Amino acid sequence: MPTRKLRPVQLIAVIFFTVSGGPYGLEPLLTYAGQHGALLLLIVTPLLWDVPAILTVLELNSMMPITGGYYKWVKHALGTRWGFFEGWWTWLYTFVDLAIYPGLFVLYASYFFPVLADYRIPICLCVVWASAGLNILGIVPVGRTSLILGAIVFTPFILMFGLFFAHHTGPVSIPSPSVKGIPFSSFGMALYTVMWNCLGWDNVTTYAEEVEKPVKSYLVSVFTSFVLVILLYVMVILVTQQTGIGTEILEEKGFPAVAEIISGKWLGGLIAFAGMASSLGIYAAVLLSVSRVPQVMAGDDLLHNGLNRKHKKFETPYVSILICSAIVSLMILWPFADLLIIDVTVYGAGLSLEYVTLVKLRLHSPNMHRPFKIPLGIPGLLFMIALPFTVYFVAMAGAFASQEHAVWAAVFALVALSSAELAWRIVIWRKPHHKKKAFS
Repeated sequence: MPTRKLRPVQLIAVIFFTVSGGPYGLEPLLTYAGQHGALLLLIVTPLLWDVPAILTVLELNSMMPITGGYYKWVKHALGTRWGFFEGWWTWLYTFVDLAIYPGLFVLYASYFFPVLADYRIPICLCVVWASAGLNILGIVPVGRTSLILGAIVFTPFILMFGLFFAHHTGPVSIPSPSVKGIPFSSFGMALYTVMWNCLGWDNVTTYAEEVEKPVKSYLVSVFTSFVLVILLYVMVILVTQQTGIGTEILEEKGFPAVAEIISGKWLGGLIAFAGMASSLGIYAAVLLSVSRVPQVMAGDDLLHNGLNRKHKKFETPYVSILICSAIVSLMILWPFADLLIIDVTVYGAGLSLEYVTLVKLRLHSPNMHRPFKIPLGIPGLLFMIALPFTVYFVAMAGAFASQEHAVWAAVFALVALSSAELAWRIVIWRKPHHKKKAFS
């Protein structure tokens, strides 16, 4: 067990990058939802999608603050088979998620040197393997790096907001909130965009044993991160709307183009540099979380024992980190919109098992110690859980109603989900003793 653990302030930074990393990737929201629907969906969707997940994660983590997080919770409550499904699905989702960020790094680096866009693949590979090296050094270096990168991400946006309100003479015009007139396919993609920018709250629990006073630290850090993320998103979209920038320009050039309108090239450069820092921070933080899952599954004899091997000096699951990085290196060719759909769809399936786990433990282990407990009974929990499920299925239906490429991305996500059953069959064929523990 590492002697140096993550402190709450570092945990806030790691959570921020695991879940958000800044508003980069939020640019298509105005295209999908329009001026009247963007802010509305940006405020309402996290309340329906994120808050139930956050409360669930905090209660389950307070009961079992252990390495492996959500995988261990599901395995404990629903049995080995569903625990395997949880770990497998989350592993797949994170490969997709990680493949997005090196591409975003190249996008914002191209602001300074457009020629870099022609070298996207080698630059993406450099990001992947540099982050692998950082993660092998341990959780504390990742936490410290996240703090530095977090400051780099936040500072230019605070500056942009300050300059906007200093120069803006008239009243701030907030479009009347409405989703009327938004095509269903666009509405679904708008939901996917917000959901993707606000997911991963359970991922931050996989290294709970490497955090100081994990129950209290997670309680403070998760809520602090949620407020910072939503406040940043709302302010960015609000200011973007005030500049009158066209949605096509926004999607093509991103938030640096907004900054240029407010105060010129120098501010656009700062926002682009922050975008590069954001991509690096998110990648390192997400890799930190996912690398612990196959390590723990290997320890439970569900994956190859080599994945459980730790670095002799740094005590990190270096084999798991290297394998994750190798797979991501093969996935960086996917386009952003497809990755987004696959990412959220697979993640939502894993999250559903955590909700089932929450309810089952309330029913079958009511006296189990819960330092944090959601102040709801079983009917209230079921209503709470119905909210993110509703958002999830509406977004998925919208994707199927979208363009052909979006449909195929959704189909690919469903195929990826079904692969868990095939993988499980291989596990019990090779190691039949797991069949007896499948549901216990």
